[in-house]
Amino acid sequence: MMNANARAVFGPEGPFHLTTIERRDLKPHDVLIEIKYAGICHSDIHTARGDWGPVQYPLVPGHEIAGIVARVGSDVTKYAVGDRVGVGCMVDSCGECESCRRGEEQYCLKGHTGTYAATDRYGQYTQGGYSSHIVVTEDFVVRIPDDIALDAAAPLLCAGITTYSPLRHWGAAPGKKIAVVGLGGLGHLAVKLAHAMGAEVTVLSQTLKKKEDGLKLGADHYYATNDPETFNKLAGTFDLIVNTVSAKIDLNAYLSLLAVDGTLVNVGAPPEALPVQVFSLIPHRRSFAGSAIGGIRETQEMLDFCAEHHITPEIEVISANRIDEAWERVLASDVRYRFVIDISTV
Repeated sequence: MMNANARAVFGPEGPFHLTTIERRDLKPHDVLIEIKYAGICHSDIHTARGDWGPVQYPLVPGHEIAGIVARVGSDVTKYAVGDRVGVGCMVDSCGECESCRRGEEQYCLKGHTGTYAATDRYGQYTQGGYSSHIVVTEDFVVRIPDDIALDAAAPLLCAGITTYSPLRHWGAAPGKKIAVVGLGGLGHLAVKLAHAMGAEVTVLSQTLKKKEDGLKLGADHYYATNDPETFNKLAGTFDLIVNTVSAKIDLNAYLSLLAVDGTLVNVGAPPEALPVQVFSLIPHRRSFAGSAIGGIRETQEMLDFCAEHHITPEIEVISANRIDEAWERVLASDVRYRFVIDISTV
């Protein structure tokens, strides 16, 4: 075992405290990563506060991890000391089921191992990226292209792949009309990615206060959902709606915006139930779907796509002693558009 400095919560109300956690000794296929930056995801807050079920404390969140390879196991072939690498929302899976064999480890039929708040195959409780080091099997590490700075790369490991995967799956491309609900940490990347894929992009936000930002990020249109006329004007318009918000919305109103055969896909994960009327779906053969992150192969594809198209998130880098403040600002939608922790300050 090796010790790593970390910031952890010791209960659902926080606050964060400096602590030391143990990382396992390297197995033959393990990579030790010195973490340089870790993004703050709304999922960190939901998990730590027990919104999605009970967790074990102390808990070190963080699944948007960018760093440098510090050491490798004896049988590692994919990475070498000094490589720029990242770790996202999962650190292992069964590797044997149909989903894993397809390269979709996020849908592992036995359940993938989360980067934090999970129990790994060695019986250890996983702890995340708000820490100085992490040990991960090489198959769950991705390479960060040289054209992407490490601080900007971190949010791509969750927010980036969470929006890239459904856009690819449902065919964002020229001629497609895509709507993005919410212009936050996920939404602003969804806009950039959908624009780079050639789609016509519309932002649906509660108000117009971020309209200028949305248009600069690549949106073609921007509408306020607090204006009832928006839903009349845009009825039957979109091939795909990507809902990025982690709050309860009127799904039936948004489903009315879909064209025939259109899909509304949820990537935001509110703790409340979201009721759907079947007659919001049946008359126009519409679909309501969910999407998780991508597999490791698709995550690498996303990083390479972002490097090719010069896509990076809009970030605010903070020191570790500002995590509590940052969490409160995330809950208040007071960030444009992703906090990233400088791990040298842990």
